Amino acid sequence: MSARPHVPRLYVQVLVGIAAGVVLGYVAPAYGAAMKPLGDGFIKLVRMLIAPIVFSTVVVGIAQTGAMKEIGRIGARALLYFEAVSTIALIIGLIVARTLQPGAGMNFNPATADVSAVASYTTASKNLHAVDFVLNVIPDAMIGAFTGGEILQVLLVSILFGLALLRLGPPVKPVVDLIAQLSKILFEIVALIMRLAPLGAFGAMAFTVGRYGVASLLSLGKLMAAVYITCGIFIFLVLGTIATLVGVNFFKFLRYIGEDILIVLGTSSSESVLPRLMAKMERLGCSRSVVGLVVPTGYSFNLDGTSIYMTMAALFVAQASGVQLTLGQELGILAILMLTSKGAAAVTGSGFITLAATLSAFPAIPVAGLTLLLGVDRFMSEARSITNLIGNAVATLVVAKWNGALDLDRARRVLDGEGETEDDAAPQTVSTP
Repeated sequence: MSARPHVPRLYVQVLVGIAAGVVLGYVAPAYGAAMKPLGDGFIKLVRMLIAPIVFSTVVVGIAQTGAMKEIGRIGARALLYFEAVSTIALIIGLIVARTLQPGAGMNFNPATADVSAVASYTTASKNLHAVDFVLNVIPDAMIGAFTGGEILQVLLVSILFGLALLRLGPPVKPVVDLIAQLSKILFEIVALIMRLAPLGAFGAMAFTVGRYGVASLLSLGKLMAAVYITCGIFIFLVLGTIATLVGVNFFKFLRYIGEDILIVLGTSSSESVLPRLMAKMERLGCSRSVVGLVVPTGYSFNLDGTSIYMTMAALFVAQASGVQLTLGQELGILAILMLTSKGAAAVTGSGFITLAATLSAFPAIPVAGLTLLLGVDRFMSEARSITNLIGNAVATLVVAKWNGALDLDRARRVLDGEGETEDDAAPQTVSTP
């Protein structure tokens, strides 16, 4: 019998794809920019599976939990954690932006800015209201939740469906079993699609470097450095401390999700690994009900990297425009971002829309300053997306531990490389005690 040919691990392939994309984008920018469909195609392949995977995971998790009260407790604790940690992220972004002053000395003149480039974001920000956001969570039709691509809508339908099965009890157990088998099939499809991750990372990185070039990095390098430094501080200081308190070795945990981090680095999208992250957190020892509720909700409400970026970007625009903000005004920006960042959670391009809404509340800061960020926003999205990914992974551990739904012994064995650690292995279900 012939020996199986050696195939490099996925993270090696993704690294090669990223490196090749950077080289092509730098050497031949036009060809690099033309690689955009490769990255977009990979992300679309993953996104088409997010809705059914969230549905199947949440429904089975709720139906197997056995108590409606437990579901409410998981959701409430998750939202409480999200709000607390997101606020910490906003505060850290504010402190670093005040200290490093990344926009100081730029002498930006709003009168010379091309405001048409950000017109779509400023228009959308005027319609950013809490009531509209709540109504947006409710789909026009049940099937529309799955075709519209809105995670919160899918989550709402999934919770209602799961609660209905829970109330009906044993007679509908065959339906629960069928959905559980469907979940296994969907995760197997994810494993197949992930083999295209190196190609997707190559295309996305080649487009980014080819389209925007390295020149834009030099002009706003101080802001980029500040964002990356701040995200690093938040990851290792805040999230690292939280993971340690849970009882998990943070560096082993980062290694466990290392391939996912690299995929996000290459694609600039944390959504590209959402199904994969759900499978890994189950395999690590978190119960299916916790994973099904926390991970999708976190992708809308627990965007730590985005919170850091928005605070720093708002202060950067003020500094670049020569606007001197008082501490009270800066705290006001922080307070508004605590609200608007949640209100724009399910809106496409929410980062710029939220910034536009925040700056509009402070007339002294020119909204036209957003044009400064357009050239480098794509390069900073990697830091935001990676921070969001790690933040949601840690949040799942915290909520699972908080609800007694984390098998810590299993988690430590998996992180130590014992037992089942194969990336495309089926997720394990841990029942809530």
